[in-house]
Amino acid sequence: MKILLAGATGVVGRRLIPLLVQAGHEVAGTTRQESRAASIREHGATPVVVDVLDAAGIRKAVEAERPDAIIHQLTDLSGEDFEANSHLRIEGTRNLVDAARAVGVETMIAQSIAWLYVAGDALAVETDPLDPTLPPYAGVAALEEAVGEMPRGVVLRYGALYGPGTWYAPGGAIAKRVRAGNLSLTPAWTSFVHADDAATAAAAALDWPAGVVNIVDDEPAAAADWLPVYSATLGAPSPGTARHAATTGRPVSNAKALSLGWKPQVPSWRTGFTEMG
Repeated sequence: MKILLAGATGVVGRRLIPLLVQAGHEVAGTTRQESRAASIREHGATPVVVDVLDAAGIRKAVEAERPDAIIHQLTDLSGEDFEANSHLRIEGTRNLVDAARAVGVETMIAQSIAWLYVAGDALAVETDPLDPTLPPYAGVAALEEAVGEMPRGVVLRYGALYGPGTWYAPGGAIAKRVRAGNLSLTPAWTSFVHADDAATAAAAALDWPAGVVNIVDDEPAAAADWLPVYSATLGAPSPGTARHAATTGRPVSNAKALSLGWKPQVPSWRTGFTEMG
């Protein structure tokens, strides 16, 4: 297949290019910065320098590439600017979908998130409702709705990404907060996924039917369980227990992804954190 990978230099994108190339696909990867084009080329893909927020520019790029499928892995989180990321999800996805449909592309696979389900202790499945009171909801809802307009749109709801190059890496934003003592042991749920496994899911999704799929590992965990393990990996002091903390978040099921043939190579953050350290 000929694939246009939007967001080719991000945490998932740069892992995904080699997987797609090795599978025999012809890959073009987008970046906003000319300085990053070389890294795309080095991995065997053709760089396309374009800003997805430029509707005319992305339309021109899609017309030029005429891909069989588009994989949308765009984020804008390098500066922890959540408003910018939401804007990208809303406007960028809209531009990408409009360009794809105008050119006749039928398949789009897009990155979403798995931590917006209405809070609870039961495993969340893809048909469960999302919580519109959570801050990322507007951007995520817009992205998923837009991708749903595609003849075959697959939405991958990733768990919290960890591994080299992520916020959980030893030099990342979460690691810095832990070392500073800014995180506490709480009943808050997190479902993780190693960034390498997120990439394999995106590659596999080229063969999946339209719809939403949770991409998380096998062991959802409360902060009271995972944070001490993570802190020890970093060599950071054990965090304190938050008093009167309410349960937040929701453990997430990966049963649908498993039924489609995907399986995390890092099935638990327990081993993943240790290997990362």
